[in-house]
Amino acid sequence: METLFVVLIGAVAAVLANRNIAVFNDGLRPIVSEHSEGRLKRRELGLTAFAMSFGLVIGFGIPFTLSASIILIHSILLGTDIIGLVTPKNKWGTPVAAAVGALYGWGLIAGLDGFVKLFDHLPVNFLEPLGEVGTPVVVTFMAFPALAVAMQFSIKKGVITFIVSALVRQLAVWINTSGFLKIGENVVSLNQEGMALIVGMIFLFTFAIKEKAEPGSSIDLASVFSDKVKSIKKNVVFFMIIGALIAGATNLLLMAGDPISLNLLADGKQTDAGIAAAARAIGFIPLVASTAIATGVYSPVGFTLIFVVGLFSPNAWMAVIIGAVVIFLEVMLLSYIAKFLDKYPGVRNSGENIRNAMSKLLEVALLIGGANASNMIAPGFGFFFVAGFYLLNEVAGRPIVRMAVGPLGAIAVGIIANILVALGIMTIPK
Repeated sequence: METLFVVLIGAVAAVLANRNIAVFNDGLRPIVSEHSEGRLKRRELGLTAFAMSFGLVIGFGIPFTLSASIILIHSILLGTDIIGLVTPKNKWGTPVAAAVGALYGWGLIAGLDGFVKLFDHLPVNFLEPLGEVGTPVVVTFMAFPALAVAMQFSIKKGVITFIVSALVRQLAVWINTSGFLKIGENVVSLNQEGMALIVGMIFLFTFAIKEKAEPGSSIDLASVFSDKVKSIKKNVVFFMIIGALIAGATNLLLMAGDPISLNLLADGKQTDAGIAAAARAIGFIPLVASTAIATGVYSPVGFTLIFVVGLFSPNAWMAVIIGAVVIFLEVMLLSYIAKFLDKYPGVRNSGENIRNAMSKLLEVALLIGGANASNMIAPGFGFFFVAGFYLLNEVAGRPIVRMAVGPLGAIAVGIIANILVALGIMTIPK
């Protein structure tokens, strides 16, 4: 059943991309819209999709997937974006996209198990240290609302948000260690990062909601892009199918929607992963809704609330049903969300700032995590390699995105360490 879920997700997502209905990469939606409106050839669209997504699959999705033995959704859906858009949009191209997408999904889940077994036979099994790549991500994630506030409103407000979030985190730590919070005789343990994150999000949306549109400056997004919203609603059945499949797969702990919840799941913290996924989903609603309304191209994961459904549902079949309902409601409410974003431009603008804040934070956290993992694999050499790799990549004009340098560096150190140990040139301390 687990394999079937992933195979079907690969097939359906590839078809959605092939028919220009939905793509996962936010940056591809406007480009797909250009093709739909006849201003971009299919060949150029396919090449653009490959250029924008392939590096992220190899440098971002796959390393995280390997480090936790849980599929990061980027691994599969960025791949199906490429598969769907490089195949022709015709009577034979769509079935081919479905077949290749299904095979790609199967390859991911089958290859993952094979990779894990392969590591046991290596001179240096670096699978466990590789898991350290994501450790700083979980802790530093709570800082992204403060960064988003600083980027959108002011550095002063960002600093205030950061300080209050940090104080709330330490207050939660004190409550947990003192046993202060009880329900009856049971001591309640708070998730300190989760509490800080919630406070930061409250600050962010409080500032955003105060920034209202000036009289007469309203764009009325719902009216301007009404045809594009209608085209998304017309395909709601497809979104319900893939939403149901992804929610079910998430409930089975086969996949995760972001590196933060993935690492929490790898540590067995499913509730904390659900809270992190919920915070991310709330923050991404303005971005996903804005790009969908403006382009007529949706995301196969919607507002990412289906991951929250999967993590909090009691079983996979309930997750399937609730996931389908949630994504149906998302699509049906798009017009109302457009009107809300039009009324509160601060909320609309926060979507892009949230995304940029998350990206900057992940760049730093993954570099630290990659360096720590590399040094665990090969003490001394690991720090040297990742530092050199990062600096050379910067001088070369960043052919590899910063976010991928840490994870790729850790994998490279693991491979190099195995080669050197096999040749007898290096000895790894036990």
